[in-house]
Amino acid sequence: MSRKKAIKYSEIRERFKIQVDKATDDQLASFTHYIHNQRNGSAQCYLQGAIDYCRDFNLAEDVDLFSEYNPMIWDIPFPVPEPPLFKFIDLFAGIGGIRLAYQNLGGKSVFTSEIDNYAKKTYEANFGEVPFGDITKIDENLIPDHDILLAGFPCQPFSIAGVSKKASLGREHGFKDKTQGTLFFDIARILEAKQPKAFMLENVKNLVSHDKGNTFKIIAGTLTDLGYKIFFKVLDGKYYVPQHRERIIIVGFREEIYGNDVPFTFPSKSEGDQIFRTILEDEPEEKYTLSDKLWNYLQDYAVKHKAKGNGFGFGMTDLNGVARTLSARYYKDGSEVLVPQPGNNPRRMTPRECARLMGFPDNFIIPVSDNRAYKQFGNSVIVPMIQAVAEQVTKVMLNEQNRK
Repeated sequence: MSRKKAIKYSEIRERFKIQVDKATDDQLASFTHYIHNQRNGSAQCYLQGAIDYCRDFNLAEDVDLFSEYNPMIWDIPFPVPEPPLFKFIDLFAGIGGIRLAYQNLGGKSVFTSEIDNYAKKTYEANFGEVPFGDITKIDENLIPDHDILLAGFPCQPFSIAGVSKKASLGREHGFKDKTQGTLFFDIARILEAKQPKAFMLENVKNLVSHDKGNTFKIIAGTLTDLGYKIFFKVLDGKYYVPQHRERIIIVGFREEIYGNDVPFTFPSKSEGDQIFRTILEDEPEEKYTLSDKLWNYLQDYAVKHKAKGNGFGFGMTDLNGVARTLSARYYKDGSEVLVPQPGNNPRRMTPRECARLMGFPDNFIIPVSDNRAYKQFGNSVIVPMIQAVAEQVTKVMLNEQNRK
């Protein structure tokens, strides 16, 4: 069969009405995953969902447009590498910071999941793919095979009371009992079902000390019981971007493939030359400057809490230093990272500056409102730090000599 005319993703987006909004469901996710996976065998996982989506537009017969004989031109900011060096899945994907890091190293996502539709909108604009929704409702056996599982999962409390009670009664218990009701459970069940070669998880620094260490004890024990040699370390993003941001990274390699003596080390950076002013825009709009009312409130608030011995207050950023941690609440008042303006009230950062502070390139599209963008970048990862870890992970994963 001869090749047909190449198709641009922008044409597909228009023809098949790819638009993420509050009503977006998993049929659209199936459709975009289907057209992304034509050449790696994962497309069949999404075929029926893609047909159902197209049928809604009386275009079901056009699914064959995306066969291997019809090359796709991915006119999006971040097309996947072809052919890829490895396959991964992107859970709790947010706006795709972890995906971007691993994709930069030759990886291809074969499944993505994110529950927030505004984040999905940003994800699709940059990667041409709409994530599936609620991971708790997705059958792990329907997820395509992959080499590495990636997840920046939310931290939730674990209870060991029930486990201890079962143990005292001599009853069997495993990760399903220990982790049920938490989002980590969904990672564990996928690891058990698909048994990828490796995984990388990202979370807040306090995960290690959460619930007096019980939360991390259950996580580490579960991952080990599932057959993985695990490594973990708290890394600070200030060595990669001008922002103090500590996060724990947990990496695991399947022992039946790599053995117990895995030659993995985390990237080591003890100094950096990151300067905050380098991420600032030349002419930010006046709307980002704090009003007199808000600026006075923040100053009074800081004075009040200082008198009580508390450390609460705004963060006036040293232009030649690094900023405080950017949080999802930045949209409220911008107080944790304020930009000084001589002769004027300070200002909050622009969304583009927030993107830069997280290590996203300037061609990363921001298709949502400022408030949504602040939340999305505050919830994301520092891309170059994740990529530094990814380089070490893929070095082990792609080196056949390291195998058991």
